[in-house]
Amino acid sequence: MSEPPNKPVLVQWILDTRSWFPSAAKTRDLEAHASRPLSLLTPTERASVLKYFHIRDAKMALASALLKRYAIARLASVSWSSVTPGFTRDERTKPIWRDPLTGAQPVTFNVSHQAGIVALVAVADYPVPGRAEGVQVGLDVVCTSERRDRDQELIRKEGWGSFVDMHADVFAMGETSYLKYQVLSAVPGLVPRDDPQKPPTPEQVADGKLRAFYALWALREAYVKLTGEALLAEWLGELEFRYFRPSRPTPAWDVPAVETKEGEEEGEDAQVLRKFEIRFRGKKVEDVNMCLRSMGPDYMVATAVRTPEDPGVGLGWNLGPYETLALDDLLSFAESVV
Repeated sequence: MSEPPNKPVLVQWILDTRSWFPSAAKTRDLEAHASRPLSLLTPTERASVLKYFHIRDAKMALASALLKRYAIARLASVSWSSVTPGFTRDERTKPIWRDPLTGAQPVTFNVSHQAGIVALVAVADYPVPGRAEGVQVGLDVVCTSERRDRDQELIRKEGWGSFVDMHADVFAMGETSYLKYQVLSAVPGLVPRDDPQKPPTPEQVADGKLRAFYALWALREAYVKLTGEALLAEWLGELEFRYFRPSRPTPAWDVPAVETKEGEEEGEDAQVLRKFEIRFRGKKVEDVNMCLRSMGPDYMVATAVRTPEDPGVGLGWNLGPYETLALDDLLSFAESVV
């Protein structure tokens, strides 16, 4: 395995907005109830938060803005107020941060949000201290229950095959076929059952299939975001995850996923998956480090890392559990480095 000339820093952080500002019923209420975090943003950033109709979306936008600033200020050791001018996009339109004074990119990051959860993965000091252009990262959060009623209704009316076909333009043909015809037999125990002695209900069968669907969605999105391309990239149909499966749920959000011990096979009940067969234009992808991790019964987080110039470095990094940050701690840090 390759060894970097210095010790890079890799962080995986989450902000859980679901319980934020319980007294705020509408987005406009945040101006009073979230005045402290909003005061740490620029007028443009505040406007981008307060434009959302649904308060849940506004809270996630607020968390995303805070989390990106926090990562840059902490990992690049710059003041909170100096972060904003550096936000820009690269030639592929992927959001990045460049130091306005040096032009360097000291931190590479990616953010995802879904159903109240905002997650960030970031790497600093690779390949050398103060630079992070040598690494690519991607991340996606999915929640199987957020649209469950809508999904179940579509499946009842149109059938599972039609549901999959609705999304076929962003999947490979092999993935679409696997979801439609093979996933139940290929993934033992995929369908949850209240009573193992009784056959599963149609809703339980659909729940199992939907968990596989959202696992694939998360894996693909994390990979695509790693490359810096959008989901409309022309090569989407040439990227294929073969024989994929979802990570098994954990009992509750605050119950950490159980890691498979080193040297052991990832069993049917694995709550963290790290072994994937990825093909791009028919060739096996062997330079991307990926992890699919369950967080509670409904959430899965897919993370992808690659160090193109020296793949062994990124492949050797441990994509461990995400750390859930307390909002008050983040705000205190921000206020201390303004």
